[in-house]
Amino acid sequence: MSAIHDRRLRKFLQAGLYLVTSETMSAGRRTPDIIRAALAGGVKLVQLREKELAPDPFVELAGEARRLTADAGALLIINDRLDVALAVGADGVHLGRNDTPVDEARRLAPDLIIGASSHSMEEALDAEKRGASYVNIGPLFPTKTKAWDSRFLGLEGLKRIAPAVSIPFTVMGGIKMEHVRDLAAAGARTLAVITAITAAPDPEQAARAFLAELARCHG
Repeated sequence: MSAIHDRRLRKFLQAGLYLVTSETMSAGRRTPDIIRAALAGGVKLVQLREKELAPDPFVELAGEARRLTADAGALLIINDRLDVALAVGADGVHLGRNDTPVDEARRLAPDLIIGASSHSMEEALDAEKRGASYVNIGPLFPTKTKAWDSRFLGLEGLKRIAPAVSIPFTVMGGIKMEHVRDLAAAGARTLAVITAITAAPDPEQAARAFLAELARCHG
């Protein structure tokens, strides 16, 4: 890892709220408009995660997302695509279990924040061992944004996994405003959300409300 990586990670850890995009779950609105609204509401961390988008439009959208986040002084993480993250000058990449292996991504991109999905203690520890910057723990609660046949981790799963990892972690999966206090009490500092912002009647206000609640819980 590099000094650039460490600087980016410090900013990552200060963000609190982690917007993950999905145009198909944005109430008919375009992802750039959701990003603009969230940034206006104070969001400083955005992951571009457009699973249904073909490669060429995704690259184009990634470039637009990079411009928007850079202008706002926010971090941009690209889901799955290490090549796109490097091509558009993103701050990081988030890798699933079937994407580029974390250790290979770390070798190729020492400056990038590299996140890894985990659904169990074993997966979280493996990601840490391979050089992930952070691990996402989830899905915590029932969600429509991820097909899931296993048991949701819930607060108990979070309380079991989080103390075992020594790198930063994020949490995701069905998170709503009413969960913030309990998640903060369980040690979560970075909450990743999709529809809580993308499908909100007013994404900017939704972002402000989440950040305010996080500040109250961690204040």
